This record gives sequence, C-alpha cells and structure tokens, in this order.
Amino acid sequence: MSKIPFYKISGSGNDFILIDNRSGLIKEDAGRFAARVCRRKFSVGADGLILIEPSDKVDFRWRFHNSDGSEAEMCGNGGRCAARFAYILGIAKENLSFETKAGIIKAEVRGKRVKLALPEPMDLRRNIEIPVDERIRILSFVNTSVPHAVKIVPNVDNFDVVGIGRKIRYHKEFQPAGTNVDFVQIIDEHNILMRTYERGVEDETLACGTGAAASAIIASLSGKVKPPVAVKTRGGEILNIYFKIDHTGFKDVYLEGDTSVVYNGEIWEEGY
Repeated sequence: MSKIPFYKISGSGNDFILIDNRSGLIKEDAGRFAARVCRRKFSVGADGLILIEPSDKVDFRWRFHNSDGSEAEMCGNGGRCAARFAYILGIAKENLSFETKAGIIKAEVRGKRVKLALPEPMDLRRNIEIPVDERIRILSFVNTSVPHAVKIVPNVDNFDVVGIGRKIRYHKEFQPAGTNVDFVQIIDEHNILMRTYERGVEDETLACGTGAAASAIIASLSGKVKPPVAVKTRGGEILNIYFKIDHTGFKDVYLEGDTSVVYNGEIWEEGY
C-alpha cells in the first residue's frame, strides 16, 4: 500500500504517530519504519510510533517504537494518546484496556483528558552515587514500567539536562538497558517541575508520562511531597500523578493529563 492513514496526537508535549494496524498495513520491520517516519523535517516527525493491533484478551494490543526505532515496554503519554485514538476510531469505549510489553494497561477517556493506570513501580533504589564530570551525582532509580533515574536539583531551568542526562543514561550502573533521566525541582508538597532526557529519543523531550510518575514518587521519598502531585513539564503542561503508599511500597499509580489531536492524513510512500 503506497499511502498509510495515520493520526498525529500530542500528549502534554510528547507527540506520536498512531496507525490502526489491525489489518496488517505495516508488514515490514516496525522499528525501521518508525525511525523513518519519526524523522522531523523529512517525514511526519514525532517522539514515537504507535501501532494498534488486535488482541484476544482486551480491547487492543499496541506496539510502541521510539523515534530511533527501538521498541519500549511502555510509554505513559503514548498510552494516553493510544487510548484517545482507539476511542475516536471506535476500537474501544471510554473505559478500556490494552496489551503492552509491560502488561495490560487500563485507561479512562473523558474528552481530551485521559487517565492511565500504570503498573506498580519496581526496582526502587535510593541514593545511588554516579561519577559524572569529576563530580559524584546522587540520584535514585525506579521502574515505572520503563526505567527512570531521578535527580532532585535546586533549579531545573539552569541545569544541563542533555549533557548530564546523556552521561547518566549510558552509565554502566544502568546497563544493558540504559535509563531515562529526570531532573526535578520541588516547589511545594503538591507541585514539582520536571525535565527529562529520554532514552530512545536521545534528547530532552517536552514531557514524559512515566517520568512524571517516577519523579513524583522519588520526590515523595524526600518527605517534602505527597500525592496527588502536579508535575509541570518542560512544555508547560501539567501531568497529575496519583498514588498510594503503604508498608509494601507504592501502588495504585495513575497518570492523568490532556491529549490533543493535531491532524490526520496519509503518509505517502516517499515519506517512509
């Protein structure tokens, strides 16, 4: 097929190409296809590609690829965009579930606003010391369906997110998978600022849903933050994070925010 129908949807500053692939439109290597169509200025351009495919368990299955073609287990803002897309196309109703490599994810669509249930956080590690640029950087780590290293800083605006983030992302402490890296400034007990160096995009992104969840959780361990937490992203959008804490750890983690349908159309063959 020479032309491929798609939607472009933004989730709080993360933009995605979404394709209804239930009939098998994309038969070639999806990672290679993603790397081509996500190129800004040469094709549609996006932070990632989402393919919606059939599921015999829940409403649909997704395949998610970052802009470099790598496949990720999960993406919070991508998941919210996928839920909105599936609802728009009549693939699912307002309350839906879909399969990911991180497990089955539940979502609730209310107009532009989408609330997503994230898997319980795993592999929490606090006060990790990482040597970067001849300095010891103290940070924490948690997997909120994808890995995140989180560092609390006095001022996110004046921090070298790309330079320091890239070195932490590839540090041997987090190999072989690597990690996303979030830099967090605490404003008050319910508000934080966040900037993210995103694995797979290999640059700072305007938002990161799983990163917002990781940032809120790690910030709460400081004793200065408690749920619900409003996370202001680099793009200026607010992501709301809800969670509970008990003697077993963190549970009932939810990510909520707006989505925006930017446009829909067809990708011509010369665009991929």
